Amino acid sequence: MSLFEDLSRFLETRLDEFLRANPHLELRALADQLRGQEEETIALLGTLRRKEKQLEDRILETAQDIQQWHGRIEKAKLANRQDLVGPAQEREAALLRQGNHLWGQLKGVKERIEQTKELHQRVQTKRQEVKTKIAQAAATAKATQVESDWGTTGWNQSAYSFSQSADPLDETFRQWEAEEELNELKKNMK
Repeated sequence: MSLFEDLSRFLETRLDEFLRANPHLELRALADQLRGQEEETIALLGTLRRKEKQLEDRILETAQDIQQWHGRIEKAKLANRQDLVGPAQEREAALLRQGNHLWGQLKGVKERIEQTKELHQRVQTKRQEVKTKIAQAAATAKATQVESDWGTTGWNQSAYSFSQSADPLDETFRQWEAEEELNELKKNMK
């Protein structure tokens, strides 16, 4: 386990160093995460609105049932059918309890909808801030590159052209550095 933990820590450290050296990538990762959160809040909002509609429909049905049973109670009273009045009143009371329960659920869903709307707004605001920071970082990097290019004109022009992908010396150094890091890691694990 120790070997895996050490390797994991080493990789995490390297990733952290890389992100610190390349803050624009960290901002892009944050932007992706925020985009995912925004999609989740939109989906949740849709689910909550469907639930709200279902509850409203059930409340309406329950209200109609209550009206029907209330009418039946009055009809049974007028006909002097006491054997039907009591059970009809119990049914009406049960429907009233059900209606109150549904109303409480609807109130809770409406509160969650408002909270989700607020969360969605905060995520959108944060995402816009990150987009702005990404644009600023890109502009700063471009300005730095232009300054760097301007300041080194003539110095970097030689008969040799070193492209990143075809530079054998760079590749040799990368292999050597990787071997050194691996050897250092092996030595630290012993």
